[in-house]
Amino acid sequence: MPSLTVNVDHVATLRQARMGIEPEPVTAAYMAEMAGATGIIVHLREDRRHIQDRDVALIRKTCNTRLHLEMAATEEMQGIALEIDPEIVCLVPEKRQELTTEGGLNCVGRERELADYLAPLHAMGIRSSLFIDADPAQIRAAAATGTEFVEIHTGHYADAKDHRARNTELAAILEGIKAARNLGLKVNLGHGLNYRNILAFKDVPGVNEYSIGHAIMAKAIYVGLDRAVRDMVAIIRTFAD
Repeated sequence: MPSLTVNVDHVATLRQARMGIEPEPVTAAYMAEMAGATGIIVHLREDRRHIQDRDVALIRKTCNTRLHLEMAATEEMQGIALEIDPEIVCLVPEKRQELTTEGGLNCVGRERELADYLAPLHAMGIRSSLFIDADPAQIRAAAATGTEFVEIHTGHYADAKDHRARNTELAAILEGIKAARNLGLKVNLGHGLNYRNILAFKDVPGVNEYSIGHAIMAKAIYVGLDRAVRDMVAIIRTFAD
């Protein structure tokens, strides 16, 4: 059965809006775990716009499930990952001017570079994932890096403005899942998924986990974080293996 990992970046975004001490992403991570999440995601950006180094360190100490560290493929972030020792790192593209991650990592032509970057992490027993678009060339390149997982970017599907565009993006993701699995990769899905559009994957086999943050935190404003996480867990538990 696929599982849910919860991204707590948006809790830190709200805190940083006032540069204060609340709300506390460490508390949100604990509550998400208690409500059934099987992993916690934090994206430590180079500009530290939301999650801070102390958040990563504290969540590492208190996480009872799995810590997923999203990060750019930089020397600084590699050093932090080796020190923090998360269960999984997910390499993502990063632009200073973007509001949120806009697309997948470009792996084509960077296979050896990314393999060398991941090697020290793998040597420590840290598993890796690459956040990529559902593009056959990107999937093949990702497989060549030696990563165990790919997280297929679902943002274009989630943001599609009409039925035809949505179906086109969904079809590409479904083909991407098959292609990745045929190359021996484990598949996660994430970005822009919510309580409605995730239902398109109900009968889709081969997804290891769903990475969701914004939709859960948005619903939590109205119903509380515990229920918001439990409701998403309940949906995912009905999905195909």
